[in-house]
Amino acid sequence: MKKLLPTSIVGSLPKPVWLAPPEKLWSPWKLEGEDLLEGKQDALRISLHEQLLAGVDIISDGEQTRQHFVTTFIEHLSGVDFTNRKIIKIRNRYDASVPVVIGEVVRQKAVFVEDAKFLRKQTNKPIKWALPGPLTMVDTLSDNYYKSKEKLAWEFAKALNEEARELQDAGVDIIQFDEPAFNVFFEEVNDWGMATLERAMEGLHCQTAVHICYGYGIKANTDWKKTLGSEWRQYEEIFPKIQKSNVDIVSLECHGSCVPFDLIELVRGKKVMVGAIDVATNAIETPTEVAATLRKALEFVDVENLYPSTNCGMAPLSRNIARGKLNALNAGAEIIRKELGLY
Repeated sequence: MKKLLPTSIVGSLPKPVWLAPPEKLWSPWKLEGEDLLEGKQDALRISLHEQLLAGVDIISDGEQTRQHFVTTFIEHLSGVDFTNRKIIKIRNRYDASVPVVIGEVVRQKAVFVEDAKFLRKQTNKPIKWALPGPLTMVDTLSDNYYKSKEKLAWEFAKALNEEARELQDAGVDIIQFDEPAFNVFFEEVNDWGMATLERAMEGLHCQTAVHICYGYGIKANTDWKKTLGSEWRQYEEIFPKIQKSNVDIVSLECHGSCVPFDLIELVRGKKVMVGAIDVATNAIETPTEVAATLRKALEFVDVENLYPSTNCGMAPLSRNIARGKLNALNAGAEIIRKELGLY
């Protein structure tokens, strides 16, 4: 990226009310068939327009064409039963009705590639596309076939790599793998989670990112955060492994959290997407607050490697609040650019 402190969102933006019920996850579509396809593309155009109006530098799809950041990819794979679901606890935090693995997991066709091609035609700006990471995928379903989290993760990694290579060929500049489970299952991350993630990135020449946050601003996550004490040091368990990996960009949660900024030192040399927008509150940050977060981060990451971003996706928020937060993100980054004379 030529521009210093390029801004981006991590993942989702709220969907228009005519496409899906607002302010909720796994929100069902209101349209069907060709109307749904057209509606998704219209929503993607709106998402792009709102990012451009806010001055966002790296454009995402806002996850307008998918219901959920994990399950939408999984539902396109063979070997997974979405009809006879099971209730499991996700990330040891909340119960959810999830699909069941009943056979060999295989990617039979592209999932997001046509959506990425559509977005690529709409803008000349760099675009970033998010995919779920293997460990988080394993934690978001019930496995009755492989009977091994690691074996299933390797199969998911293969499918993800196939998708990622086609997204790269479609013109995606950054492929981001969402791994919130990295903040919970430290032993798995270090034993095989990071290895399966690198398998998902194998052969890519575009930039790659791993996003590790403390979750959407839903009650189960905010309640969990209250149990973590005055310092959230989960990143300390996994950053050394990530530092040695081939991942280009590390996305982490900072603003409104209790994450010690000095933990960023553990991934020195990597590009860092610093979460400067708290998605777990309806309060819109001021540009000054965003700038303060970025200023603290700059003590531990070189300016050319700092990418201001949101903590997580904003699907559960209202569209007005999400717009306000996007504007604050860019304005805060602009304050730091001026302070450092980056013009």
